[in-house]
Amino acid sequence: MTAPVKVLIVDDQPLVRRGLSLILSPDPSLEVVGEAGDGEQAVVLAERLRPDVVVMDIRMPVLDGVAATERLARVLPGCRVLALSTFDMDEYVVAALRAGAYGFLPKDVSPEELGAAIRTVHGGEAAVAPRLLTRLIAAYVRVPAAPPPPAPEAAAAGGLTPREVEVWRLIATGLDNAGIVRELGISASTVKNYITSIFDKLGVRDRAQAVIAAYESGLVTARSGTGDQAG
Repeated sequence: MTAPVKVLIVDDQPLVRRGLSLILSPDPSLEVVGEAGDGEQAVVLAERLRPDVVVMDIRMPVLDGVAATERLARVLPGCRVLALSTFDMDEYVVAALRAGAYGFLPKDVSPEELGAAIRTVHGGEAAVAPRLLTRLIAAYVRVPAAPPPPAPEAAAAGGLTPREVEVWRLIATGLDNAGIVRELGISASTVKNYITSIFDKLGVRDRAQAVIAAYESGLVTARSGTGDQAG
């Protein structure tokens, strides 16, 4: 039989940690190996327990989830981080993705969704629900009414071609592959090839990171102010 996925739960609230542990424990494919109350403890425990996945709260004392994620990505690259936040779209979750998290979820997901996301990131894939990616775009990106020509600095990033920058811009507006096919009048396989090339050249894993990269590069425009959110 396949060994269960070893999970470390990190949250500054004891009741949340216990609740997550109780939610995950009945699943035979998952094994909760430890709990930590802040990012510093998380790194220490992860180095000792070697979990496969760390379920990481974002806002915590001592060392927050973003800093802990960045440290884990450096010292334990085989350990996947799944970020959780009360507010799916707060800027700290975006920072966690940039720091190396393999996904993020709101804390109100179902037990089934949480378990599935843990297994997904353990497999090396991103776990970002489509609705959350849409909210990410809505919260952080404002697309110009008349898109300008591909930004030279964006095209220069990793040597993207003008067509790849165009596809990248469409990803950043929230279009899925089918939407890009309709917009550009090209085949689905061509879109997939473009996306694979874009991700490789930008050094990103998934659509969420591609959106953030578009925001940071100036390819699309950031909205001003996201509010003071606690998570």
